[in-house]
Amino acid sequence: MAIAKAERLMNLALCLLGTRRPLSKRELRGSIEAYLEAGSDEAFNRMFERDKDDLRELGLVIETVENLDGDIGYLARRDSNRLPPITLDAEEAAALGLAAKVWQQARLAGAASGALQKLRAAGMPEAEDAYEVHSALEPRIPVHEAAFEPLMLACRDRRPVIFDYRKANAARPEQRQVEPWTLECWRGHWYLAGWDRDRRAERVFRLSRITGRVRSRAGVFTAEVPDVVTVRETVESWAGETATRTALIRLRSGSGYPLRSRAISVRELGDGWDELEIPYGHGLDAWLVEFGPDVVVREPADLRADVVERLRAVAKD
Repeated sequence: MAIAKAERLMNLALCLLGTRRPLSKRELRGSIEAYLEAGSDEAFNRMFERDKDDLRELGLVIETVENLDGDIGYLARRDSNRLPPITLDAEEAAALGLAAKVWQQARLAGAASGALQKLRAAGMPEAEDAYEVHSALEPRIPVHEAAFEPLMLACRDRRPVIFDYRKANAARPEQRQVEPWTLECWRGHWYLAGWDRDRRAERVFRLSRITGRVRSRAGVFTAEVPDVVTVRETVESWAGETATRTALIRLRSGSGYPLRSRAISVRELGDGWDELEIPYGHGLDAWLVEFGPDVVVREPADLRADVVERLRAVAKD
């Protein structure tokens, strides 16, 4: 369905760009196969108006012209839709090359390489690549989860999805119906931020906890999509990075290195245990549960209660 619409939009754009005079709706309908297949004039009019609005939203300047007889025609003048020349200096070219290397482990690698080749063919300067000389270090974003690509496409196309998700404190996954907003990589893990239809609230999902196949669903979003900054703050907060206070925990010696790396202070207690003071933000209880018997929360009391509740839920299942 998405491919058919993209093809229809492309054909309409080519018709409007290729004409020297305004084309009427009747002429456009006779030139585009998808419009010919519309069941009625009303269905064609709705489809055409949506397509015209979509092209304008994408940046195509479409003029509406009325002739002496009162007939309405449409065209997209080439001089109004011509992009300015792309000029990049050496530093900008280096930044693009570096960004392309980030996706070498994902299926976006082909698209990134192809884009660079087109820019270089158009005259983009060849920048010295420090990562080619010092190949011991190379920027990469790991993408191992099978859910990444279908969710990335769903975010791009604004398509609702359904998937099975296992929470940190649950033994079995449960189905979630989500309107996906964006994907964020945080500390080596990918997260999806979106609107959970069943809970009627904003939620964030860690991709490594999605089980099975991500399935797309027809229909439009029912909730407003927030701006990028808001979504990033949500991911950061859910991951426990927005600390509002500190927590005191006991950690078994020789374990919990991710917790130790964030600790404000560490004190040896003896008998194989250490005491850590760590930043406390939303999502910390779910993270602590993952360390099992190696962690004991001492304070605050509400964090301790949340961790105990999650452990009891796992034991019950």
